[in-house]
Amino acid sequence: MRIPPERRVALAVALLGGVAFVVLAVVLVPWHPVPGGTPSPADPTSVLTPAEIARGEDYSRWARLWSRSSLAVSLLVACVLGFAPWGRRLVARLRGWWWVRVVLAVALLALIGRVLTLPFAVLLRRHARNHGLSHQAWSAFAVDLVKNELVAIVATSILVVVLVGCARRWRRAWPAVAGGLLAALVLAGSFVYPVVIEPLFNSFSSLEDGPLRTEVMALAEREHVPVDDVLVTDASRRTTTLNAYVSGFGGTRRVVLYDNLVEDVPQDQVLSVVAHELAHAKHDDVLTGSVLGAAGALFGIGLLGLLVGSVGGRRGLSMRDPAVVPLVLALVAIGTVLASPVENGISRQIETRADVDALEVTDDPTAFVAVQRQLALHSLSDPTPPAWSQWWFGSHPTTMTRIAIARQLADQGS
Repeated sequence: MRIPPERRVALAVALLGGVAFVVLAVVLVPWHPVPGGTPSPADPTSVLTPAEIARGEDYSRWARLWSRSSLAVSLLVACVLGFAPWGRRLVARLRGWWWVRVVLAVALLALIGRVLTLPFAVLLRRHARNHGLSHQAWSAFAVDLVKNELVAIVATSILVVVLVGCARRWRRAWPAVAGGLLAALVLAGSFVYPVVIEPLFNSFSSLEDGPLRTEVMALAEREHVPVDDVLVTDASRRTTTLNAYVSGFGGTRRVVLYDNLVEDVPQDQVLSVVAHELAHAKHDDVLTGSVLGAAGALFGIGLLGLLVGSVGGRRGLSMRDPAVVPLVLALVAIGTVLASPVENGISRQIETRADVDALEVTDDPTAFVAVQRQLALHSLSDPTPPAWSQWWFGSHPTTMTRIAIARQLADQGS
């Protein structure tokens, strides 16, 4: 049986993207970040009181229920619209140029999914408010929800317009052209996200002059990380959770601290968190994630070309037809969930290396353990999450694993 040229190109793109991803992961990901190996998690009772453990477990149990239920419903909606005739019928009612129909289809399907999962978002927000994790007004929550949906619709529309446009222009080679363009968009997105998207949700200001800023700059110098500025974001208006992060790369790289971390946590503990984020900058972890994402996008586009050719062909659909949008979104949704263990497994290794670097540069395991306890208490994280949940959805090591690493390195240094 002769394979159509379009399917051969898609297969080649999938193989190229898959091989590139594996090679890059082998070379760039720190698979053994802890000297002596990663230890077993610490005993929660050595860090938290029984009441604190029970409160974290209770909050996390219901938070997992609402978030996983939302995910299940969103997948079900995507599959019903993508694999049954209803999605195609909805798109068939749309009018306009082909790219207008694509954008309208993305927006319509996204809004259907959002409406059907909105009850879970409300339940999750009410759950957080009831446990004191957020004091944000419901009106502000609604505004953030709308902003998130608009950003998602715009980003998804761009990607799908590129896909359909390439398929209409290059009938045989579209998987190769679209794969290359979307891989470039992934890299560009990581570069512009800090200066385009982040300001939509938070305000940023420079960390004020004082002992903390002086110590942060000294820490950056010890880690050999060029830092022009350290930013503080007004996250406390939305959440009581403590956090910090690094985003962007090159000229848009920024280290950002939550304002409640700066204001409510002792300086030695803040520096432990900052050291972790500077380690990400030192190793260009955002760039690593972006490069892996670009390779993953190439693999995904090749696989998408194969699946659309197979599944869509039986329904009389091709990538050149805007009516294919529901099928594409359903396949992407399924692929995103199936890829989560790989993505999060890599993320955990990178986060572990940042922890090890932070412990080595600060030489203060006591402050590290103390701030991990603070982070767990402020976010009501589960000290012992289900193994399957951590494997599939956990982007960071558990609190007890991080504390065990700190204790192991302290013992090795003593």
